[in-house]
Amino acid sequence: MQKLARSFYDRDTILVARELLGKYLVHVSGGVERIGRIVEVEAYLGPHDLAAHSCKGLTARTKVMFGPPGHAYVYFIHGMCHCMTGVTEREGHASAVLIRAIEPIKKVEGRTQAPGLVCRAMHIDRRLNAHDLLSDDFYISAPIKAAHVAIVKRPRVGVDYALHWAKRHLRFYIKGNPFISRR
Repeated sequence: MQKLARSFYDRDTILVARELLGKYLVHVSGGVERIGRIVEVEAYLGPHDLAAHSCKGLTARTKVMFGPPGHAYVYFIHGMCHCMTGVTEREGHASAVLIRAIEPIKKVEGRTQAPGLVCRAMHIDRRLNAHDLLSDDFYISAPIKAAHVAIVKRPRVGVDYALHWAKRHLRFYIKGNPFISRR
């Protein structure tokens, strides 16, 4: 597998989101390598996107989103689960792609059909916030043999508060994959 380069993340967020489908999320912790194939994502387009955490501006929590591309923004939500995004585009732009669901490939136990379940199964928590996704223990890689995937576009999940942004088709998933969070 080939680790994705910083230049992969330093591009249009929607393009990055679509091209993350089929890539492998890899986390090595406690001597265990966990691998999941990314099958569903959501794009968050920066401070003007009312569903993005960065819409409130630069805060201690969102600082990572305003930083350089190719870093993980890991946050705790609803007092019960972690979610993981990869920061995209130029520094200061504050865009990211949420990993919504993965297909287990290696040493991934439990359900993986929602962002919090992905983090639980992959042992991802806030200790990985701001972690460089080009590191040796937490990264995204391209499979050795890439397969063509049919991509479905839908509105993002759980962002009804975001006015017109709630209806934008910024959720992407692999058509027919049994591990997506919602049909």
